Amino acid sequence: MKGSGGGIENPAFETPSSALGRRCFAGPIGAGADAAAPAGLCPGSEEGPCGWGPCTPRALQFCNNPKGYLAAYSLLAIFQGIVVNGLINISISTIEKRYELNSSLTGLISSSYDIAFCVLSLFVSYFGERGHKPRWLAFSAFMLGLGSLVFSLPHFSSGKYQYGGKIEDTCLTAESSFANSTCHVSTSSSLHKYLYVFILGQLLLGVGGTPLYTLGTAFIDDSVPKHMSSLYIGIGYSMSLLGPAIGYVLGGQLLKVYIDIQIPERQDTTLVDQDDPRWLGAWWIGFLACFFAIWLLIIPFSCFPRRLPGTAKIQAEKISETHDDGSQVLVQTSNIGKSFKDFPMALMILLRNPVLMSLIIASSSEALVATGFATFLPKFIENQFGKSSSFSATLGGLVLIPAAALGQVISGVLVSKCKMNCKGMIKFMISTCSVALILNTVFLFAKCGNEPFAGVSETYNGAGTPYNLTAPCNANCRCLRSMYYPVCGSDEVQYFSPCFAGCASYLFNNMKKTYYNCSCVGKTKRENGSEEFLYEAVPGKCPTQCKFLPLFLTFFFFAIVFTFMATTPTTVAILRCVPDKQRSFALGVQSVFLRLLGTIPGPILFGVAIDNSCTLWDINECETKGACWIYDNERMAFSLMGISAACKIITIIFVVMAVYFYKPPPLTKALPRKTSEKNSVIRT
Repeated sequence: MKGSGGGIENPAFETPSSALGRRCFAGPIGAGADAAAPAGLCPGSEEGPCGWGPCTPRALQFCNNPKGYLAAYSLLAIFQGIVVNGLINISISTIEKRYELNSSLTGLISSSYDIAFCVLSLFVSYFGERGHKPRWLAFSAFMLGLGSLVFSLPHFSSGKYQYGGKIEDTCLTAESSFANSTCHVSTSSSLHKYLYVFILGQLLLGVGGTPLYTLGTAFIDDSVPKHMSSLYIGIGYSMSLLGPAIGYVLGGQLLKVYIDIQIPERQDTTLVDQDDPRWLGAWWIGFLACFFAIWLLIIPFSCFPRRLPGTAKIQAEKISETHDDGSQVLVQTSNIGKSFKDFPMALMILLRNPVLMSLIIASSSEALVATGFATFLPKFIENQFGKSSSFSATLGGLVLIPAAALGQVISGVLVSKCKMNCKGMIKFMISTCSVALILNTVFLFAKCGNEPFAGVSETYNGAGTPYNLTAPCNANCRCLRSMYYPVCGSDEVQYFSPCFAGCASYLFNNMKKTYYNCSCVGKTKRENGSEEFLYEAVPGKCPTQCKFLPLFLTFFFFAIVFTFMATTPTTVAILRCVPDKQRSFALGVQSVFLRLLGTIPGPILFGVAIDNSCTLWDINECETKGACWIYDNERMAFSLMGISAACKIITIIFVVMAVYFYKPPPLTKALPRKTSEKNSVIRT
């Protein structure tokens, strides 16, 4: 039998001459590390007990296997997801208000993680390939914990939050004292300087996340049989998706706690509550808790050996599926990867691999769609189906997270049970992407029109003009155009705020706020055809008449399932189609392209498409353009459908190209000889 080194004879099947020979299964992965092999072990195997130096407690040996490592890997991936994709996303609006940052600056904070990942991914995956991968994961846990701590520090050094005076939302006449309606240039404050602390925290989180999804994933593939690799990687990836879900739930609950825990009592104003626009939640608690939890994970990763017991034997029994372009022999004979001077050549070998690059571009196209919907699906549901922002965010999480996790687990099980080879996995990806493309047509028939909106889609009972919130009925109210607080009038028309509805007073009925004396609210039609004058309005958007939400969520759920069913096979196929010594490096290259072509431009492209469907923008008292108030629902649906379909088609094209370019090595054609060769070894 031949090893995975492109036809090179495997030392594991040479005639043993001692007891050492019977335990020596040094596979090709061990090349280049022979000099560092501990005494008493085969050169290159470096398998050992779980512990710290001479301290190897017997209890730890129960975890010294792939399942034990997968458990630690999954926990670290979960906490990384909680912090990076959960807590930060849900806390970003609170951080904007507390530290006086605009959206472009908070966007810089969000992208800092990807910047650090891109810069370090190639180098970490290149040098970590021959290093002690579990200790790299211990370093990853250290940096993730440190990043969480640094991200929470501004709260402790910025002092107590001062929430100012109460903001009125009802109609105030010109004679009333109301200073909020004029343009004020904000006084100089040092709070915005904490921007650099948040960026530093994100950079540290990026440094910590780099080894996790490159070296950590490659270590799983090193340690389990080939047919089990997809199952383990699928489980690990699906566990990482639990992190954002937990982060959103945890962060949402913490934002219900006042930012300084205890609300200060003041004589000049009423206490703020969660319905008050000035309310800020305790965003920092989650980061501090994750700091302690993540640092505890340093302990298990630091005790794993360089290789798990049985790894060398597993590697010796694996048959190479590297794309036959001569790179395997070149890497094996040239011993590329020992020093930094080999970095350019090692990178060029991967960039010239057409199968690898086709798979990378295909996965980047899928990542663009996935991150775009992860960012804007709640906004789409909110505007398309007339739901509140909190309910839309919950629905989006309930669809995206379980569907993505289910897709990765199903694909991992299918690839493992069917024992698919590299080419089989790529063909499997074509089928899943094609089904996802068909399911994405849900945007064409499960869309809704816009509900009546006074001052936008229609006038105020015949008065005023379209796309102008000011009308004779509210001209003297001095309303704030920068405070969007929609209310539904008794005439079933939506208004921008109680002030623009002309509401002069409000009462609480059964803990529910109701506005009265609303001069802009028209006549209310009763079921018997008569009309009455209630002039009332209640907080929130008017109930939508569109009933397509269940249909949309069902189709979109399965579209996400089939989309993520391609994730695990893509990762395993990338690990298979490159030389053994470049597997971690290949994942590093994929991570760079994934961010440059997928996760970074994805939200930007989706955001531009959604902004282009805006019909009415916020122009505040200082004539500064802000957020969008109302969107054209049909245009938004068609825009997102177009982007998603285009990316799916690009994915399918490049996956087909990967199948076309893939050329299996001669070794895979000699599978029937495996039994006879193994018997000849046993006879010796």
